[in-house]
Amino acid sequence: MLDEVFAPVYSPSTGIALDLLGLTESNPEAAPSSFLEIGCGSGVISVQAALSNCTTVAMDINRNAVENTRMNAERHGVTDRLTVLHSDLFDALAPEARFDRIFWSSNYVLAPPDYSYGSVHERAYMDAGYRTHRRYLEQAVNHLTGTGSALLHFCERGDAAELARIAEQCGRELRVLRRRTVLEGSDLIEHSLLEVVPVANPPARVDSRERDSGQLARV
Repeated sequence: MLDEVFAPVYSPSTGIALDLLGLTESNPEAAPSSFLEIGCGSGVISVQAALSNCTTVAMDINRNAVENTRMNAERHGVTDRLTVLHSDLFDALAPEARFDRIFWSSNYVLAPPDYSYGSVHERAYMDAGYRTHRRYLEQAVNHLTGTGSALLHFCERGDAAELARIAEQCGRELRVLRRRTVLEGSDLIEHSLLEVVPVANPPARVDSRERDSGQLARV
């Protein structure tokens, strides 16, 4: 673990994500042929996917996380099938890049739109105005193979109603694939694995560039 990288030992979310994805030893599942992880952190999920003989790309906006994942890929001998990139969501990908499975364990706590992050760690937990969630819902499906799936790990500590509202604006449906309820401190918290699915006839929504002017844009 490097400094300023999300540490799985302080949260059950990484272990839950492995279980939801079927990457734990107790829940074996055939891995996709190609896997993209957004927000790879220390690389636990991406390394495990690569150990399942899956061609994997791991990306993070935190440069320390990128280096941490590279170190753990070397440690576990999967550098031949795990590529690590510094990226803000999908920015570092080639437009034609396609994956059988895309996954993001999101920073599900909704922060005010004007929130100013006090540390790198806060970005792992909070998303100001759910702007990053909106971008993920909009862009993830553009990098899927014909039979691929875009997945989102969400938690009831987040604002599910706001996420659903944004998904509708983006012309996306959120389908619950799996749920897990775990004890976090003294609270039972439900985690969900959601699939992001394009809607055939999306509604008109407010484009981010026109939101302040009140003009509607069809996308």
